[in-house]
Amino acid sequence: MDKNSDQQIKDLLSNPDTQRRGFEMMVREYSEQLYWQVRRIVLTHEDSNDVLQNAFIKAWNGLGSFHGDSKVITWVSRIAINESLDFVRRQKNMSLVSTDDDESCVANTLMADDYFDGDETEAQLQEAIAGLPEVQRTVFTLRYYDEMKYSEMSKLLNTSEGSLKASYHIAVKKISEFFKSHD
Repeated sequence: MDKNSDQQIKDLLSNPDTQRRGFEMMVREYSEQLYWQVRRIVLTHEDSNDVLQNAFIKAWNGLGSFHGDSKVITWVSRIAINESLDFVRRQKNMSLVSTDDDESCVANTLMADDYFDGDETEAQLQEAIAGLPEVQRTVFTLRYYDEMKYSEMSKLLNTSEGSLKASYHIAVKKISEFFKSHD
């Protein structure tokens, strides 16, 4: 989306008479991008749809907190990512098996998902990513899959660019080690 469209959505969202139209435009423009951000954290299609729907509900309810200081996608991405991370935390807390067991069955879960169109290597990559600490996992997925710039990520996650670069570097190293140990 170009800068003019972002400004158009901001203008629509800032006016109570046009908020609904602005929100609908935001959903149309950003749903796919947000879905994939959520999906890379949550992993399954059904859960991703639920999390994304919850994120849009939170965005709608939080329109008063959006002052237009950032891009619309940055604001709504922050909501979607936080909702995704909250979902993952709730799943881990509800799980009766250990986290190691959860991480080792990620590949099996993905391969069983009717909407997963990757191969075994992609499933292993997702398993390696699932084994990362939360911050490294988030930074890696935003950088690797979304090719997000560190400056944009810094605004999204309220963290310094240097810290994000270090987290990404460590995540890449851990993923490489994961693949070396699974050869």
